[in-house]
Amino acid sequence: MSSLLIKNASVVSPIYDVVKRQDIYIQDGIIKSIFPDINITADNVIDAEGLHAFPGFIDIHVHLRDPGFTHKEDIITGCDAAAAGGITTLVCMANTSPVADNTEVLEYIINKAEDAKVKVYPIAAVTKNLEGKELTDFATLKNAGAIAVSDDGHPIEDENVMEKALELACELDLPLFSHCEDLKIVKDGIINHGIISEKLDVPGIHHDSEDNITAREIALAEKTGAKIHIQHVSTKKSVELILDAKIRGINITAETAPHYFALTEDELLKKDADFRMNPPLRTQEDTEVILQGLSDGIIDCIVTDHAPHSPEEKADFLTAPNGIVGLETSFAVTLTYLYYKSNFSLMEIARLMSQNAGIILDIPHCIMQEGCIADIALVDINKKWTVDPQQFRSKSRNTPFKGQELTGKVITTIKNGEIIYWGL
Repeated sequence: MSSLLIKNASVVSPIYDVVKRQDIYIQDGIIKSIFPDINITADNVIDAEGLHAFPGFIDIHVHLRDPGFTHKEDIITGCDAAAAGGITTLVCMANTSPVADNTEVLEYIINKAEDAKVKVYPIAAVTKNLEGKELTDFATLKNAGAIAVSDDGHPIEDENVMEKALELACELDLPLFSHCEDLKIVKDGIINHGIISEKLDVPGIHHDSEDNITAREIALAEKTGAKIHIQHVSTKKSVELILDAKIRGINITAETAPHYFALTEDELLKKDADFRMNPPLRTQEDTEVILQGLSDGIIDCIVTDHAPHSPEEKADFLTAPNGIVGLETSFAVTLTYLYYKSNFSLMEIARLMSQNAGIILDIPHCIMQEGCIADIALVDINKKWTVDPQQFRSKSRNTPFKGQELTGKVITTIKNGEIIYWGL
């Protein structure tokens, strides 16, 4: 048996909606006691004076690039980066090489993740080789450990294929995550269609690309009764569509990422490919609606869509692949922009970065009460720091927050009662 005692922490409880100064006693990976002034002997003691104890963060949208693209990231380095960001559980996408559309790839991921610092749940592909044509064997993939299915990075263009996928997912009680993008609209666009794309004279991606497929997925979810999760929401209209769907009782959840409420398309004037991702950065109006959607519970959780690329790949603004890294900055960006600039409470942030994701996928998650799993992030909410990509634990450095001063730093990350990250 192993034990850990955390003293003097300001405990952020998303279920009781309070922050209280308490001690946390952990034994064999479970919170056994949580109240002030615990006087008990433990194997390890952490004095968390001045720190807040958050439930360990859960990121349900991560590209670990393993197998196949391990020059960008691998399961071990990605999980090291996650631990440094206070993340104790992550969900990895299927667009690996080979694609996670078979049991062999899932077994590879699960087996390699046994040696990783954080818990890893794999998502399997909806269609074979992400081609949007033939469905994978959902039942077999679920039995092999797939937590959900998604062709993220490759939209399913054929409505009939998506409808069949949702019907099958519904039968198996398997969440389906949708990458909402209409390629007929996207064409060769690389940034948001609008003033900035016109000023730079580069092809733009109209918001209809996202909105049209979001509307389609909602209609299909209503028709089939399936659970649909809308990935990386970035537009005002999509938020409105999701709100309407929730009001009508459709089984829908949604996510967004920090860059969609912290940055706008104006950043593209720098002509730096580290500000290019898909969907692209949108307008100030879109950003404000994303913030409101998070506040109102329309958007359920915050993810990173961590998508590492090498410096060589990101060197050219026009030809670089889309995607940014985010595991090590997600909490700090969220705290800076939601807590300090938009009056979100710490409890709201805990729900958006941990509890809601755990509920969406029905996976074990910490709710900061006795009997729950001891996944905890100890953070200094007042610490200011400047993002230096060269200090990242990730293999890749493609962050749009480089050089930016943020407020809030993860100091210690605990998974199953064991310290997996100890910062400065």
